Amino acid sequence: MPDPRTAKAQQRRPLTRERVLRAAIEVADEGGIEFLTMRRLGQQLGVEAMSLYNHVKNKDDILDGIVDLILGDIDVPPSGTPWRTAMRARALSAHAILLAHPWAAIQIMSRYNIGPGMTRYLDATLGRLREGGFSVPAALDAWNTLDSHLYGFTLQQLNLPFDVAEAPQVSAEVLAQLPLQEFPHVVEVITEIMQTGREEDFEFGLDLILDGLQRRLDAGS
Repeated sequence: MPDPRTAKAQQRRPLTRERVLRAAIEVADEGGIEFLTMRRLGQQLGVEAMSLYNHVKNKDDILDGIVDLILGDIDVPPSGTPWRTAMRARALSAHAILLAHPWAAIQIMSRYNIGPGMTRYLDATLGRLREGGFSVPAALDAWNTLDSHLYGFTLQQLNLPFDVAEAPQVSAEVLAQLPLQEFPHVVEVITEIMQTGREEDFEFGLDLILDGLQRRLDAGS
């Protein structure tokens, strides 16, 4: 619940569409996308919910808007950046932002509206690939492959049934229930996690994809 003093200060600031959408992101980050309602958004801004309709049409419009802002926040390096450097920086930025806003990945994948943030993000992504020598079909393949890794890895990480820091303890509990002789390779992997605290590595898969794309580009395919 917002501090009353903060709410009063907010009331003195004029509402804008971006202010409303940024506040909606805060509400969704706090409680999930289902937690985002016009009433809670009004409380977050210190205004009556009805005043929000001067800036957004409805919740669907809010969802389109916050998805567009999130995509606009992802860093895609400017024209002239080597394609591999740009795609690596873009993927790392997107991964960090999607982890910071756990509701965002599903919303991005499930919404069709293309706003200015999404358009700039896609144009910059495809632009760096085209500048790097990729044909239009090859740029599309590269984009789709990179995003498959980005969203797949991120969603898996977000939906783990335990915190990453708890992996060694969880692994020990699993190991205690296994018939060790029957599943030796599983035991090896679990023991490795227990001993090293090893985590899944987003950058490992990302670099494999970038290496493969470089080879295809060098081969002219």
